[in-house]
Amino acid sequence: MASEEAAITMLNYYPPAAPQLRSQPVYVQYSNPRELKADSLPNQGGANAALQTAAAVHSGGMNLSRSVANGTMMGGQSPVLRIIVENLFYPVSLEVLHQIFSKFGTVLKIITFTKNNQFQALLQYSDPVNAHHAKLALDGQNIYNACCTLRVEYSKLTSLNVKYNNDKSRDFTRLDLPSGDSQPTLDHAMAAYGAHGIMPSPCIGSAGFAPTMGFPHAAGLSLQMMPGTLEALSIPASAMAGRMAMHAMPPIAMNSVLLVSNLNPSSISPHGLFILFGVYGDVHRVKIMFNKKENALIQMADATQAQLAMSHLNGQRLHGKVIRVTVSKHQTVQLPREGQEDQGLTKDFSGSPLHRFKKPGSKNFQNIFPPSATLHLSNIPPSVTDEMLQDLFAACGYSVRAFKFFLKDRKMALIQLGSVEEAIQALIDLHNHDLGENHHLRVSFSKSTI
Repeated sequence: MASEEAAITMLNYYPPAAPQLRSQPVYVQYSNPRELKADSLPNQGGANAALQTAAAVHSGGMNLSRSVANGTMMGGQSPVLRIIVENLFYPVSLEVLHQIFSKFGTVLKIITFTKNNQFQALLQYSDPVNAHHAKLALDGQNIYNACCTLRVEYSKLTSLNVKYNNDKSRDFTRLDLPSGDSQPTLDHAMAAYGAHGIMPSPCIGSAGFAPTMGFPHAAGLSLQMMPGTLEALSIPASAMAGRMAMHAMPPIAMNSVLLVSNLNPSSISPHGLFILFGVYGDVHRVKIMFNKKENALIQMADATQAQLAMSHLNGQRLHGKVIRVTVSKHQTVQLPREGQEDQGLTKDFSGSPLHRFKKPGSKNFQNIFPPSATLHLSNIPPSVTDEMLQDLFAACGYSVRAFKFFLKDRKMALIQLGSVEEAIQALIDLHNHDLGENHHLRVSFSKSTI
């Protein structure tokens, strides 16, 4: 594609239910190579013809290829902003972004996605001036106190092409758009809204993180326009007037139970899911479906932790499969009745000593990051060397690319593995590994690289 954002728009067009081409399903996903070396491709003539055809077909739409080629989409001239949310301690929904950015003008379209293990969004205003003011006021600000930092920059795109209205993308000018096959409906996308249309804070009871907006008084953003707590952020007037028809939707309670699908039945276990999802919250129960072992139910301590786990783990690769994580219709995970055949597929972890977030104010609340190829190791005894730790990971079949101890605290280290998928599996295998001297290894995902 002409740009990374064009590729993102293309992927957003196709729902998880693959399109059909001559009765064959076609799957579209990101490639590991970042560009094609066209000179080395066979049948180059056919490839060039295909590119010319594609450019002609799309010339009437976003005019993306022609505009990029002519260099007409300069940064700062576009009504489209690219938004990156760093330090994503709490999930940030499309609705939260709409409420915040609507303070600076009419938001027409939003597309959200995860790229490079970061939650990102493309947001289109009706006027480039609105985009300019929003960038000046919001770049570097926190959505919640001490977390969820906004990085705002201009996009190379001049328009967004939204095909579905759901929790990942929205065209606020088109109420007639479908939700997309296998996509959450608009009702589910609005699940964060309470009975009176006011968004409840996700921060209640969590490590003292106050749900305050870190916005200054600059750029005309007064406290009256942007109340100090997220609980006070009302639905924008345009939405209340019917643009998103929210007023017609019944309130939906958030759920602490997650449905995980497309698991590898031969490699997964309740304990493995407990360890992985335990990175993002305290897992109380895990149930792998008896008759459909590629599916599992996971009950977290509360709905906030469930949303956090879902936002970080949905779409990750685990044991060779891309897993899907959604909110379950079940309110709790039922334990098997006495005498009921279960094969050890249901486990109760509510009293586990491995819960990371049972202590109020724990530093673990501040160290929640997306899965990455670099792991953070802690609780390392003085007698354990870097060679011993590297050998431990290598003996389990993982390729160690780099390793280093923390300079100021040798109880902690970073280890970089061959891929994010390897790191996920290594965390499952080696978290709480006995290193001797009454020390058990603590493994987390790192925000840093080596």
